[in-house]
Amino acid sequence: MRTRAVPPAIKRKKKGEGQWALGYREPLNKNEENKKNDDGLNVRRRIIDVYSKAGFDSIDPADLRGRFRWFGLYTQRRPGIDGGKTGALPDEELDDRYFMMRIRIDGGQLSGAQLSTIADISTRYARGTADITDRQNVQLHWVRIEDVPAIWEALEAVGLHTMEACGDTPRTIIGCPLAGIAADEIIDATPQLRDIHDRYIGSPEFSNLPRKFKTALSGCTSHCTVHEINDIAFVGVVNEAGETGYQLFVGGGLSTNPMFAKSLGVFVKPEQAHEVWHGVTSIFRDYGYRRLRSRARLKFLMNDWGPEKFREVLEKEYLGYALPDGPEPDAPNERRDHVGIHPQQDGNFYVGFAPRVGRVNGELLGAIGELAARYGSGRVRTTIEQKLVILDVPADNTEALADALAEHDLQVRPSTFRRQMMACTGIEYCKLAIVETKQRSMDLMDELEKRLPDFDQPLTINVNGCPNACARIQVADIGLKGQLVVDENGDQVEGFQIHLGGQLGATFGKKVRGLKTTSAGLTDYVERVVRRFDEQRTDGERFADWVRRADEADLK
Repeated sequence: MRTRAVPPAIKRKKKGEGQWALGYREPLNKNEENKKNDDGLNVRRRIIDVYSKAGFDSIDPADLRGRFRWFGLYTQRRPGIDGGKTGALPDEELDDRYFMMRIRIDGGQLSGAQLSTIADISTRYARGTADITDRQNVQLHWVRIEDVPAIWEALEAVGLHTMEACGDTPRTIIGCPLAGIAADEIIDATPQLRDIHDRYIGSPEFSNLPRKFKTALSGCTSHCTVHEINDIAFVGVVNEAGETGYQLFVGGGLSTNPMFAKSLGVFVKPEQAHEVWHGVTSIFRDYGYRRLRSRARLKFLMNDWGPEKFREVLEKEYLGYALPDGPEPDAPNERRDHVGIHPQQDGNFYVGFAPRVGRVNGELLGAIGELAARYGSGRVRTTIEQKLVILDVPADNTEALADALAEHDLQVRPSTFRRQMMACTGIEYCKLAIVETKQRSMDLMDELEKRLPDFDQPLTINVNGCPNACARIQVADIGLKGQLVVDENGDQVEGFQIHLGGQLGATFGKKVRGLKTTSAGLTDYVERVVRRFDEQRTDGERFADWVRRADEADLK
């Protein structure tokens, strides 16, 4: 009997990840092709010279849905398109003829003139809209392309801009809003933050990264910049010699594949911060994965390399010198925000207060500016918890300011639910969203305050309109991911998948099998699980710890 010869196995060449440093320079997807065709920074001139004069219909689609982001502009969602059509309709059917504009506020630092300018722009050009984001920016809506040059001119006159607020770029550098102010800070990171911004933001050297790149830089003892989930984070520490500097964390991020940043175990002197930032960002540019957008974040490279190799490449290929080993930062405060009345270094006080899930407006921003000037120095700060802080308030003015803020429904001593609830933009404006978030969160907050008036334990409730985790659902005590669910009548309605017990730097929220709720049933569910926690918790026990030991039935 004749046997049939078996051909030798064909060795398939492993696909490259599009890493420039390994020779993969040809664009491997549409986004990379668009960036190769023209740097996103070049779109500014076309907006000023062409699009603002010829109108929306004149905009090149590659600019409209790509390069506009390099200057903080996204088309917003056309009204009336329900969540079931998200991802199913082509962009041109989802796009409205108006824009969301993100104003970049590095470190959350605003002067009185800057806040007044934003308030005026909101009222004049954005139908009064304004949201404080969870990266310290202010986001406007209903912006017309015809008005963009005038908005830029007004912003730039007071030292603000929208450049690289979005896009495959180094986005807003978040910092402690009390940098140089708080009495207990380790180091004032303001000089390093400004140095990095002034050297590199808007530079063609980093205007074509594989995807977005998020930086945190802080010496805050509360760790309010959540270094665990940033691409790169400098965290204030004191070494054995008593010198203040930074520990370096790299590779954090959430979205559909959440990963915590890894410590490189180094000590970065303040004067080295810009060089180290340059080195890490260059590694992302050169070695970052560009073949698949879903793997084009620094966290995937860190996950594959590990911190030891990353440190080695940083030191040998990019810095040209070794960094000394450094200490890890102390544990963060249980509440990382800066809400309330607290002492400054100079004997004055800062007053942190809570809008409703970051939703403000031009008139309200104007009022906040007036109060900051009347009771303080006029300086205001934004936080990554969608809150605001007024600085430089004399002790005798603190309670008067708190009362004046309360007249505008801005709470200095808010309930847990107002203090620790955040929400993304949601279906009202966002083309990626599936459900409504802002109003839903405000309704939830109001109802929980009525039903649980005495509950005062730390509890984060984060509400997101899609799987992309803009509102950090995986690290919340109760994280709510918007999706369509089936109600008791078998109808498809807005609802949420529930994540429980997320804890920054420790664990991502637990998904209990089948645990979802409709939007209509959301308040009843949250009330039920919070009551069970309050009844069963031991002294000092956190919600996340209770979730890990609770019976599954008590989580439903």
